[in-house]
Amino acid sequence: MKLLIVLALVAVVAARPDDEFYDKKYDDFNVDEIIENVRLLKAYAHCIIGDGKCTPEGNDFKRWVPEATKSSCGKCTEKQKVLVAKTIKAIKEKCPEEYTTLIKQLDPENKYADDLKNYLAKYGH
Repeated sequence: MKLLIVLALVAVVAARPDDEFYDKKYDDFNVDEIIENVRLLKAYAHCIIGDGKCTPEGNDFKRWVPEATKSSCGKCTEKQKVLVAKTIKAIKEKCPEEYTTLIKQLDPENKYADDLKNYLAKYGH
């Protein structure tokens, strides 16, 4: 019985490798529409923080942001890395209170600050 449980766990891990990307349907997501509208940008920020309503896309982002923050968007496609970096940079510049709250939630010990800074420098153009 224990062997069956171990084999089942191995099958689950093998079926979903760690290097899997997020859904590629977001490769062409129009992030400029969000970052050019401060009201909309704040709404997405509050969704991710957990104190606002979420769109279906916002719910996906809310689930992915913690892992993406810790891995410099390691499961993102190259296009998604640019979109995420542009969004984070816009929140940082246009919604500083929300950015501070988000960073305190995602990285309370400031472990990933340098990684985030490098990630934004590389992809946030």
